[in-house]
Amino acid sequence: MDFLKVLKEATPMLIEGVRLTIGISLLSLMIGVIVGLLSCIMGMSKNPVLKGISAVYIWLIRGTPMIVQAFVVYFGVPQLIQKMVPGFTLTAFVAGVITLSLNAGAYLSEIFRSGIEAVDPGQIEASRSLGVSSRITMTRIVLPQAFKITIPSLVNQFIITIKDTSILSVIGMAELVNKAKIYVGSTYQFFATYILVAVYYLVIISVLMIVSKFVEKKFSYDKQ
Repeated sequence: MDFLKVLKEATPMLIEGVRLTIGISLLSLMIGVIVGLLSCIMGMSKNPVLKGISAVYIWLIRGTPMIVQAFVVYFGVPQLIQKMVPGFTLTAFVAGVITLSLNAGAYLSEIFRSGIEAVDPGQIEASRSLGVSSRITMTRIVLPQAFKITIPSLVNQFIITIKDTSILSVIGMAELVNKAKIYVGSTYQFFATYILVAVYYLVIISVLMIVSKFVEKKFSYDKQ
């Protein structure tokens, strides 16, 4: 009976959390794609400074827990900026987007690098032998193929990003887990509420896993 009561009372709140969870995940992934692509290009550059910046960025993000990154962005960065701009603050939503985007970008950078390296080198050599510039070769020949190769990995990263949003409850972002915490705080219905949260996550992730398998089959890449 407790579960039915929680299902009735908590569903409107949790649905709001689901919407924010999916929305912030999509936004963060889109920004993460841009960040990851820039980091990838910098990392593959012959310029040692650009290459170093990319390497340090990936090292920092992949070498620290995301919860620490969220605290640094939400609490640390505003405190630093306030010394120059008094009263500066970041909302939990903005801090969450920044954290998720930077986190996803670091992993996507490596995914894009693998995709670019998977493109047949012979195509690049043929393009250059025809007098096509490196920039056009990269943007019109290499990147479209690399993007096609990495589409399944992008879907998988979206799944990871959705699960990572739960960490942002520590900075007060009103995603699914935070909404559940608010409800539990007033009702003490721990078991039923968090089981319901798990069900929501399972449904979302299961749908995305089906999409991932479909996309992987549709955009499978034959190297031969």
